[in-house]
Amino acid sequence: MADKQFDLVVVGGGPGGYVAAIRAAQLGMKAAVIEANHLGGICLNWGCIPTKALLRTSEIYHYMQNAEAYGLKADNVSFDLKKVVERSRGVAKQLNQGVGFLLKKNKVEVIDGWGKLAGGKPGAHKLVVEKDGKKVADVTAKNVILATGARARQLPGLEADGEQVWTYREAMVPKEFPKSLLVVGSGAIGIEFASFYRTLGAEVTVVEVLDRVLPVEDEEISDLAAKAFEAQGMKLITGATVKSLYKQHDKVTATIEKDGKFQNIDAERVIMAVGIVGNVENIGIEDTKVKVEKAHIVIDEWGQTGEPGIWAIGDVAGPPWLAHKASHEGIIAVERIAGQKDVHPLDTSRIPGCTYCSPQVASVGMTETAAKKAGRKIKVGRFPFQGNGKAIALGEPEGLVKTIFDADTGELLGAHMIGAEVTELIQGYGIAKTLETTEHELIESVFPHPTLSEMMHESVLDAYGRTIHF
Repeated sequence: MADKQFDLVVVGGGPGGYVAAIRAAQLGMKAAVIEANHLGGICLNWGCIPTKALLRTSEIYHYMQNAEAYGLKADNVSFDLKKVVERSRGVAKQLNQGVGFLLKKNKVEVIDGWGKLAGGKPGAHKLVVEKDGKKVADVTAKNVILATGARARQLPGLEADGEQVWTYREAMVPKEFPKSLLVVGSGAIGIEFASFYRTLGAEVTVVEVLDRVLPVEDEEISDLAAKAFEAQGMKLITGATVKSLYKQHDKVTATIEKDGKFQNIDAERVIMAVGIVGNVENIGIEDTKVKVEKAHIVIDEWGQTGEPGIWAIGDVAGPPWLAHKASHEGIIAVERIAGQKDVHPLDTSRIPGCTYCSPQVASVGMTETAAKKAGRKIKVGRFPFQGNGKAIALGEPEGLVKTIFDADTGELLGAHMIGAEVTELIQGYGIAKTLETTEHELIESVFPHPTLSEMMHESVLDAYGRTIHF
């Protein structure tokens, strides 16, 4: 078997891996991607994209149920679960094929199989690729990027079985719609599934070990989200721990501890959404200087591991576990490998985070609490959706835009939103942070009318006592 030789090999074809390989090809490198399952990784096939397709279905279903509010009539509104799932899977398949096209277009070789480091020396790292237990390729590369992603965390005694206790995978392709659902964990994954199933009619209970849902978000936004979820009929139990799951043929009984007291909750299905762990096993790093801490590969600001020529990006390299972070890390690593002079390390404070529940939640930068703990003297601005003409016209008057500035310098420290389409709006503040924009420049910017984006402007104005429309 001939030894395939490359300038760069990426192990993993997710949103970090395939983007890194394409960027390498653009810079003149001979590049390859080794992928054992699906191009596009978890995000495209079992995460970001298909869940958004499901949530779009539930959003439309909600509007159809409330058609009269818009002067429309829609009788006997229902859904076909099989077709809902088929649409979601079809969207994922279309984009998976698109990734394959992009790699082929950029002359990146795709090797189908499981890639594993197998020795070598700096500048000539060897990898073995296996498929169904058989070796399909020997590969040598000057540089290797590990982009192997992550998987759902399993808690001892609460492990998913794929039948009654689900991870995100099973939750995405239900064969039958559960009448009742228990979601363990209220981060983005847990809350998005809770939102989807609740909107379609399931009785949903969410259990969170911390003292509030969406705990990484600004506390004010988190509180508004909780009120919205409860108004939709969700039951939220915070500061609580699931101690056990007792499976029966038609239900699961969860024993939950809160404040030293125990209660039992019955549900047809349970979704475990308690975080992820990096895929660091069986990739050949044991005899290298690649260091693993808390199930994630340790890297420097460029993505370099402790082993020269071995890099890591994306979920396997630690938080924040976001597809757009992985893609950006991949580009940084590749440009560093190529010796480009204008490469900058990734500033995680400039990475927007989005949760596509109903209402949507989005944020970038420091929360109000974090800014105060950092000793910053701050100015905070707020603007509610009910003061915005476009939001009222859309029938979406519930929400808030919140901005946080350094009182001395005018630096935008953070922005936090809840409401319709805020996952699209947040990038405006993301650009502002990247450009190190001050409140003066944001105030001087002209926002189009009527748009939801006007609330961003008004929130900035409010921080400085100048809001107009509320």
